[in-house]
Order: sequence, then structure tokens, then C-alpha cells
Amino acid sequence: QVQLVESGGGLVQSGESLRLSCVEHGYLLDYYAIGWFRQAPGKEREGISCINTNDESTYYADSVKGRFTISRDDAKKTVYLQMNNLKAEDTAVYYCATDQQWFSAQESCTKTAHYDNKFWGKGTLVTVSS
Repeated sequence: QVQLVESGGGLVQSGESLRLSCVEHGYLLDYYAIGWFRQAPGKEREGISCINTNDESTYYADSVKGRFTISRDDAKKTVYLQMNNLKAEDTAVYYCATDQQWFSAQESCTKTAHYDNKFWGKGTLVTVSS
């Protein structure tokens, strides 16, 4: 049984930072991409940052590029998302998800047709007050 457990969300003010963590439980193949997705109220779920350590690829959505950094510690089976200079529009539930087939980091984040095939965590809420 694969489980992804996110933590690190909370309420912060605009300009502040948070670091999200996603711990993987169960058998996961390290060469599959894993990433962070978010869903704001009334909006579609979007892939904001993904990583594939097998081909050393990373992907960032334009909305977070330069502010967020994804990293993966395979020994700890943990994926992190360092979020700096947070803005009110970053308010959302943040989910960790991994694939069941090989995709590059960009494909993992942007191929929405395959979202239903991912393993998903339950999410952690990030609220940024302006």
C-alpha cells in the first residue's frame, strides 16, 4: 500500500516562507517522478513543481518559478517544497503525488489526463494573508 503524507502547511503573511514535506510510505520506484500540485478554491488542480531524479529533471510552473524549490531525499523517502516570498495567490491545498509510469518532471506536472493514475496524498493547506 502506497501512502504519501504531506506536512508543513499553515498560515503565513505575504513575503514569508514555508517548507512542505511529503513522506512516502510503501514501495515506490525512485525513478518515477514525484511532485507538488495545488488546488485553490474554485480552480482546477495544477502541477506546480515536479522532480525526476532518474533523469535529473525538474519542472516549475511559471507562477512559482524563482520562488519555489523542489528537492528529494531518496534515503529519507521525502520530497520537499521550499516556498519563499509567498503571495496571497499561493493560497491553496497542496498535494504530493507520484506516478505509476515513467514521465519526465514536466510531463508529470502537466499531463492532466494522467492525474487520475497518480498516487495522491491528502493535502496540506497553505494560507497566505496579504
